Amino acid sequence: MPRDNKTPLIQKIAKQAYVTFKCLKSSANGENKLVADQHNELISLMTAVRAADLKIAPRKTKRSSGAAGLHNPPVTYMHICETEVFSMGVFLLRTGASIPLHDHPGMNGMLKVLYGKVSVRCFDKLEDTLTVSTVPPDFEPALAPSQMASQWRSVLRSVVEYSENSGPCLLTPLRDNLHQIDTVEGPAAFLDILAPPYNPDDGRDCHYYKVLQTVAEGETDEKSNEEQQGEEKEKEDVAWLLEIPQPEDFWCGGEPYPGPAVSF
Repeated sequence: MPRDNKTPLIQKIAKQAYVTFKCLKSSANGENKLVADQHNELISLMTAVRAADLKIAPRKTKRSSGAAGLHNPPVTYMHICETEVFSMGVFLLRTGASIPLHDHPGMNGMLKVLYGKVSVRCFDKLEDTLTVSTVPPDFEPALAPSQMASQWRSVLRSVVEYSENSGPCLLTPLRDNLHQIDTVEGPAAFLDILAPPYNPDDGRDCHYYKVLQTVAEGETDEKSNEEQQGEEKEKEDVAWLLEIPQPEDFWCGGEPYPGPAVSF
């Protein structure tokens, strides 16, 4: 079958995202071969996309300074399209910027770097409620009583750096669903697909978190290496998170998308 070279790559990605995630939603368990094939095709298209395909030029590496820097958003967003199945756009991060740790309730996602480099830390919550066997440790600083219901036991899944030559970073409702995104050595931009889109009315609001430090972590310097290694094996990658309001030093501005239009 001849390859379609006239259709813009971003249009192909949008069409494939719609087909993939609509198919996933209608699938009983998301594991059948059709879903896997559609998902792999979307990954292939996302891997191929570059900033030039969207007519986006890499930004300068210098940090914002002075009063102007304080008023410029650390992150901006270019909206491309949104349907009931998925949303797609581009996040642009200034040098030194971060998107704080946040979740994607009941959502799938793909993140593909267009230029620059980002470090992505992925977490997952381990359970919705605390049990006798998961009594939270003592934290430093201690939590206020009003914060006790907002703590979550979680696991750190990965810390990975992505560049334009990397494949997409993936998330699902059950795997790598919480992540923090930090720029590495300069500005960065990435294409972002979320399926279905955020919608607070349907229980898909964005929540922010911070990693809590336990008193035990503060005392590790006083223990022998052998003791620390034994405890690390027992509690490998377990972290405690606190749900917090959107951090005051983070906000997202908007700017026009300059690339090919997407239609359905």
